[in-house]
Amino acid sequence: MSEVYAARRARLKERCNAGGSPAALVSRPANVRYLAGAAPQGAVLLLGRSEDLLVCAGPLEDRPSEGRPDEALALHVLSSPGGDSAVAAADLAGGQGADSLAVEEHHLTVARHRALASVAPALRLADLGGAVEQLRVVKDEEEISCLRIGAEIADQALGELLESILVGRTERHLALELERRLVDHGADGPGFPTSVATGPNAGRRGHRPTDRRVEEGDFLSVCLGATYRGYRCEIGRTFVIGTSPADWQIELYDLVFAAQRAGREALAPGAACRDVDRAARQVLDSAGYGEGLQPLTGHGVGLEIDEDPKLAPSAMGKLDACVPVTVEPGVHLPGRGGVRIDDTLVVRPEADGGPELLTITTKELLAL
Repeated sequence: MSEVYAARRARLKERCNAGGSPAALVSRPANVRYLAGAAPQGAVLLLGRSEDLLVCAGPLEDRPSEGRPDEALALHVLSSPGGDSAVAAADLAGGQGADSLAVEEHHLTVARHRALASVAPALRLADLGGAVEQLRVVKDEEEISCLRIGAEIADQALGELLESILVGRTERHLALELERRLVDHGADGPGFPTSVATGPNAGRRGHRPTDRRVEEGDFLSVCLGATYRGYRCEIGRTFVIGTSPADWQIELYDLVFAAQRAGREALAPGAACRDVDRAARQVLDSAGYGEGLQPLTGHGVGLEIDEDPKLAPSAMGKLDACVPVTVEPGVHLPGRGGVRIDDTLVVRPEADGGPELLTITTKELLAL
């Protein structure tokens, strides 16, 4: 992997040099991990004129789940506790003879930015912008493999929950059990706070589990994800509890399923992000559910659960091959509940079989 990290840093350096900055300071943790293999607490990455340094606030701890720093990358550990690694990195950049330093202004606080300028007044601070995030959009096969394993873990955890008795248990209890099962099956942890929603709560995006108990006839919607070697996937499913689904539940489920299928089928290299959103949204809009729909149909995943690209009405840009995204349309009817179906897929060309589905738990409307 050392060669992979070195190549990523080299691509970023090319961008920085083209913008007139011979050095760059990366502080956003996910970006540090992408370029350095690990992001210890408080660490930053300095791409210097003469040497690249992982600047750490304290001694490294051996935590495999948090990654391991690239062995080819030099480490600089602050000598005194409580120091700011970003400020120290700016000082080091000045010592290497850099006259300009590109920084992630979208991540630094105003106070931290001022501290950088104060410690190295001869440095011109430029904005690195989202350069690293842009590099992260297209994944290599090692990254996709991590996402694939995370998806398998999430599928396992969800499948086991569906085999247990659900009636009478609270949303909060079920969410905690799912997160425990993720870790039991090898995940670093949940990819994001697990959402379990029942009855009138079902179908709400980002619903926080409550003490409401599962009842017969409820819709039950679940959204969870696993983190594996830092990479996060997402899966969401909706079921009916106990009895056979009511007619309105079948109709609503079939509609959301059709929207999700339309979104999945629109995924292809070169497809406009807004067109993927439109494909799913039109199905729901034509059935009279245009108002109150969630603001986006999906988003990228990777070292963070919500990355570029965004599949939304106002999204710019087109999809590339090897970009993992979610497709997650949903409808929530106030007071009644709703349906959400969510998959993680990798954009692939038609010659390679089209979009690769990573989350494979059945999308059949099951009565549990």
